[in-house]
Amino acid sequence: MKTNHVAGEMADEFSNNSVMCLLTNPEGEPLGAPLYLPQNAGPPQLQQIVNRLLQNEEKLPYAFYILDQELVVQLGAYLQKNKVSVEKVLRIVYQPQAIFRIRPVSRCSATIAGHAEAVLSVAFSPDSKSLASGSGDTTVRLWDLNTQTPLFTCSGHKSWVLCVAWSPDGKYLASGSKSGELILWNPETGKQSGNSLTGHKKWITAISWEPVHLQAPCRRFVSSSKDGDARIWDIYLKRCIISLTGHTLAVTCVKWGGDGMIYTCSQDCTIKVWETSQGKLVRELKGHGHWVNSLALSTEYTLRTGAFDHTGKTFSSIGEMKEAALAKYNKMKGNAPERLVSGSDDFTMILWEPAISKQPKARLTGHQQLVNHVYFSPDGQWLASASFDKSIKLWNGITGKFVTTFRGHVGPVYQISWSADSRLLLSGSKDSTLKIWDIRIQKLKQDLPGHADEVFAVDWSPDGEKVASGGKDRLLKLWMG
Repeated sequence: MKTNHVAGEMADEFSNNSVMCLLTNPEGEPLGAPLYLPQNAGPPQLQQIVNRLLQNEEKLPYAFYILDQELVVQLGAYLQKNKVSVEKVLRIVYQPQAIFRIRPVSRCSATIAGHAEAVLSVAFSPDSKSLASGSGDTTVRLWDLNTQTPLFTCSGHKSWVLCVAWSPDGKYLASGSKSGELILWNPETGKQSGNSLTGHKKWITAISWEPVHLQAPCRRFVSSSKDGDARIWDIYLKRCIISLTGHTLAVTCVKWGGDGMIYTCSQDCTIKVWETSQGKLVRELKGHGHWVNSLALSTEYTLRTGAFDHTGKTFSSIGEMKEAALAKYNKMKGNAPERLVSGSDDFTMILWEPAISKQPKARLTGHQQLVNHVYFSPDGQWLASASFDKSIKLWNGITGKFVTTFRGHVGPVYQISWSADSRLLLSGSKDSTLKIWDIRIQKLKQDLPGHADEVFAVDWSPDGEKVASGGKDRLLKLWMG
């Protein structure tokens, strides 16, 4: 009898000092059964447990979240502060962190004149060695990042250059203009590769390349236009091979997904999903009550950079590059489906998993004005949205739950870009500044004034070492750590 009593007392004692925890991955899948953990366990102990349960040969860093708030103290302190009962099972989400760290840029290392009108778009090449910009002066410019000087001025467009996009193998640059033509450039020479690609009747709204893990060397890209169509172009045949027709109003954005589907969104309030061998419509996503003006894919950063990463490694063959890109894509995606976020003129966003369902997974509300740009972090764990309401909002990239609002800009925020390690977010605004935000502490990390007018375009190089910005003052600025 006595032993039972002692055992009971011990159990009481044990349960008073320990917490029943269930560890889950960001998708909500449990890592084994619930565990009793001592109240003095904190992130370092949880890190050991997760590495052990996942049987990681190399110990990997993780961050831990309870109800979307990062756990930075011991469990006991968390329970007390948040008045949580120890009777309930505590769900703790473990989130893998990048092993490498990107330093925030802190100073302007070069201001380069050259464009005669506003800089409307900037983009680093996937290998971070080159930079392209598109301008209202109808030219595309390529810049030498080693000497921080202009390399080539690419003339050929008839009107403003609205968008530029590098092929993920780094071999080509495509640009689209306000007059509807597309031009392919050879970045090695700055020369036009073949004639202008014509067919669109109104201006180009977006360009997206077929991922290199699906086709290497890169051969096809898709463009969307105000004329209501999206077109797939073959750069070897130098013509449009498929026209994706079906939207009844302007197509505002297009993305070529990692599983081979193309996503388009339109002012007709719909998002359409297309297969790319014949251009058949496979799915329609309805849920917005107003124009849809932006799209983001959870795998976008990985697709854009292809096989390249922060280490600067090179590839001896195109086959090796394709293999490396596929491995990188599979690792980033894991077992989860590719996620899509659409932003609308009614200030709301919708999170979708198009491969699984045509129903919205979550509605993201909170912005007070138009959302200009939406971008998933490189690891897909976060989603950031920039708006005319002068704020940037951060959301959970898997559930769509609201996390925080970054305030500090005093004008509309036009474009955002992530650091390669998903820890820092860059923004450019009408208020003439760039700002860098720390995702972990959810605060402003760096204020980067210097432009004389609105900043329309920003990009953070995939190797993490430099930031480029351009805008109304016609200057291109490079920023370093």
